[in-house]
Amino acid sequence: MKVIQLFKNESQLIKRAAQNNREAQQKLYEIHSGKMLSVCRQYIRDLHDAEDVMLSAFFKVFTHLKDFKFEGSFEGWVRRIMIREAISFLRKKKNLEFQEDGFSKYAESANNIDEELSVAHIQRLIDDLPEGYKMVFVLYAVEGYKHQEIAEMLNITEGTSKSQLFKARKLLQEKLTNKETGYGAN
Repeated sequence: MKVIQLFKNESQLIKRAAQNNREAQQKLYEIHSGKMLSVCRQYIRDLHDAEDVMLSAFFKVFTHLKDFKFEGSFEGWVRRIMIREAISFLRKKKNLEFQEDGFSKYAESANNIDEELSVAHIQRLIDDLPEGYKMVFVLYAVEGYKHQEIAEMLNITEGTSKSQLFKARKLLQEKLTNKETGYGAN
C-alpha cells in the first residue's frame, strides 16, 4: 500500500515539475541526485567533473520532462540521460578511445572476483582502466546494456564493444590476481 502511494506521489511530483514548479523539481533532484551522482561517477574519475555532468544532465531532465511518457520507471529514464551525458562529456574531453579489432579471437572470460574486495577498491580498479575499456565495461557489466546497444551509443562496431569488454575483464583480473599474490602495485 505504501509503495503504491509513493509511486503516485512521484507521478504527481513529475507532473508538477514538468510545469516548471521549482519546488517539485528540487524534490525530484533530492530524491534522485545521490544515485545519479553514483551513475556519473562510474564513468568519470574526477568527482567534481562527475558532479558537473550530473547537474548538466539534470538540466536536460527538467528541460525534457514533458517528454517522459510514464512508461517504465522514471529513475531508469533519468539514468539513461545521465549515461548519455557522461559519454558526451568524455567525448568532448577526447578521453574516449577504442582500439578497433575483431572479437572473433577473444573467448568469454569468467569473473573470479573475490567477494571480500571493497566497493571502493573495485571502483579504483575500474577507474584505472583505459577510458574505452571502462566505458564498455560499465555499460555492459553494471548497466546491463547489450553489445548492440553499446555499439550504437558509442558509434563503434559490436565487435569492438566485445573486444573492449574482454580486454577490460582481462586487465581487471590481472590486477586482482596481482593483488591476491602480492605482486604489482595498487
